Amino acid sequence: MKAVTWVKKIKQACEEAGTYRPYFDYTIQTLAEILEKRDEAAQSYKDYGSVPLIPYTNKGGSTNLVKNPAIILWDDLNKSALAYWRDLGLTPAGLKKIDEKSMKPKKRSGLAEALAELGG
Repeated sequence: MKAVTWVKKIKQACEEAGTYRPYFDYTIQTLAEILEKRDEAAQSYKDYGSVPLIPYTNKGGSTNLVKNPAIILWDDLNKSALAYWRDLGLTPAGLKKIDEKSMKPKKRSGLAEALAELGG
């Protein structure tokens, strides 16, 4: 899926979760680009026959089986995406963290406290 489509899906998910803020757009764009690259890695894996181990010939001429680089890349990109999902409140833990922050009363500065006492 292209990043533009991912942006729409991520924004919609944030809106449904109640976590969307316009200042998250840069974070959403970055996540969308990560997810696009993750999709490309998954497609490369499928194009290679969905083989988890592939032959690799080293400098010495020995051939060994190694983990398919597309799987490694997919896993790394997925881990990166997960961090962004959390930050946007799109995982249970991320949503809980955002909700807890928004539910805490905001602290007033000492000056605001003094002015409030004078006024009331």
